[in-house]
Amino acid sequence: MLGIYLQRSTILLTGTGLLITLVYIFTKPILRLLGQSNEIASAAALFVHGLIPQIYAYAVNFPIQKFLQAQSIVLPSAIISLTTFLLHLVMSWALVYKAGFRLLGAALVLSLSSWIIAASQFVYIVTSPRCKQAWTGFSLQAFSGLPEFLKLSAASAVMICLESWYYQILLLLAGLLHNPKLALDSLSICFLIGGWIMVISIGFNAAISVRVGNEIGAGHPKSAAFSVVVAKLVSFSISLVAAIVVLALRHVISYAFTEGEDVAKAVSELCPLLAISLILNGVQPVLSGILRPLLAFAIRGKSNETVGEVGRKVKLLV
Repeated sequence: MLGIYLQRSTILLTGTGLLITLVYIFTKPILRLLGQSNEIASAAALFVHGLIPQIYAYAVNFPIQKFLQAQSIVLPSAIISLTTFLLHLVMSWALVYKAGFRLLGAALVLSLSSWIIAASQFVYIVTSPRCKQAWTGFSLQAFSGLPEFLKLSAASAVMICLESWYYQILLLLAGLLHNPKLALDSLSICFLIGGWIMVISIGFNAAISVRVGNEIGAGHPKSAAFSVVVAKLVSFSISLVAAIVVLALRHVISYAFTEGEDVAKAVSELCPLLAISLILNGVQPVLSGILRPLLAFAIRGKSNETVGEVGRKVKLLV
């Protein structure tokens, strides 16, 4: 059924991508309606239009990653991602600086890199003997039970959206300030730093989500509880160290991205809040990853237990 779930997820995410594409196409009028300046709205629209192909790469890539993670196949994805990252650096330099495509070039390279990762992982699934039992080819069964599968996915989708949207809302609000360029520059640097650190926590999010789901499904609540403790402690420790480093370098950290002294001063003032955010984001994604399989078990009705009862079995406070 893993292969069927992979295909069902891809179908649903592709359908969702069609709706998101409409938002991307009309980015400029939407931002203007929200009060953004014409300059900011135009630049954002240009970048977003180049990201449209990436929507559908994500629709393929996310289910593939879960398909592999559920079988504890991680190293191939890591190698593919690292190789694509190095290629991405070269392509970004060529299109953004040498060819002069700037914003559009950066977006197109992101889209191309996402498709390279998705295609490479799919080729691995089709050709690797490790996946031959889970992947038996395309099946019309993938089109059955889509409404139920959508219901199962909705809870996770809401959590992921809320994790991402609050950053975007802050950026929108920054564009309405008295000096929107300075606000956007300083916030963008803080969000970029936060995003780099949060990627680590997102890794723990994916790992603990799969591990807790597998262990509870196998009837091993103690193993699930141990995995939860390890994931939370390691993710929190890394985020705490990152927060200390950010505070120690708060007066110079922005110079890695820009030479502007005004931006450097603004980033320095924001660093204490950034440090707090880093610590919180070191815990929140892990908790989100824990809750997803618990919600899935409750929604699917495979267990007579409520979410709270399952949570207590793995020593969680829900």
